Amino acid sequence: MTTLLEARYRTVLRLLPAYYRREREDEMVETYLWDVDRETQDQSRPTAGEVASVAALALRSRLAATGAPPRYDLLGSAARHFALFAVLLQAAAAVVDRVLALTWATTHGPREWDLFLSGFTGRGVPTGVVEVAQWTLPLLWTVGFFALVHDRRRLARTAVLLAALPTLWPLVGPLVTELLPPDPWSATATALFAWLSALALCAAYHRDAPPASLPVGTPGIVFTACCVVMGGSVVLLPAMPDTAWAPATCFVVGALGWLLLRGRRKDQSVACAAVALAALGLLLLAVRVAALHPWLGLPLPAAFVAGAVGQVAALTLLTATLAVVARRDLVTR
Repeated sequence: MTTLLEARYRTVLRLLPAYYRREREDEMVETYLWDVDRETQDQSRPTAGEVASVAALALRSRLAATGAPPRYDLLGSAARHFALFAVLLQAAAAVVDRVLALTWATTHGPREWDLFLSGFTGRGVPTGVVEVAQWTLPLLWTVGFFALVHDRRRLARTAVLLAALPTLWPLVGPLVTELLPPDPWSATATALFAWLSALALCAAYHRDAPPASLPVGTPGIVFTACCVVMGGSVVLLPAMPDTAWAPATCFVVGALGWLLLRGRRKDQSVACAAVALAALGLLLLAVRVAALHPWLGLPLPAAFVAGAVGQVAALTLLTATLAVVARRDLVTR
């Protein structure tokens, strides 16, 4: 006769995908009930730790690596590609932004240097600490990227979670300080981009997942190329002042390059990379549009308007193309 505790365990195990339950549900239930007195089973419940471990296993088994049905295998590979590409973009963007800011401050006289330093001083110690954290923590995207490609997964997870923290301050800061509220669309889209990237890395690169690998090139060369493209896009078009310009430009260049080279790859990762790039393109499109919101109604240089509209159009077209390519690749598998 089934006890109430067994029924409760089986309810919790419904979090797992069907293929996993078919193979291991009975064995897992037996393990959970092994040292529980049958007379007390109707008064017992699964512990919070057991529920949490089943939830983690449910996520890991859906983002599978090997031995799972093809759709879960593809989903896991796509999530890993998405995390890798998204972390790479944010790592390069953080480095380029800070290198350009330091270069400008140190090469345009004492006034610019004093203005740069005033962002960290003169407003009290707590505010200064927050500003330093806001400036330095995003550099951990770079640590996370290189830790990931060298299979240092715990370091990568810690680094990206810390790197994503500054995106929450514009949303939380006005609630606890006198900080002016940011544009809600831009702040929310930026935080969403950062946290989806970080959580995708933490979830998809579980202990059963294969090591991260880029579709082409070595990590150092690819990272440097992203920095060059981003830095060049800002230097050549300094009229584009928002933070979405450089990452979106790099994505457009990188995705176009991948589309040109994809014919050389015949393995499953091609379809997964197309899915990941399409998802990343859609997310970047949302960030790009949201970044324009604070500028609506203001007199803007024609170069900015043309560049922003052109980038929105390019992201839309490229994301749609990647979605079509991904669907075709998945169908032909």
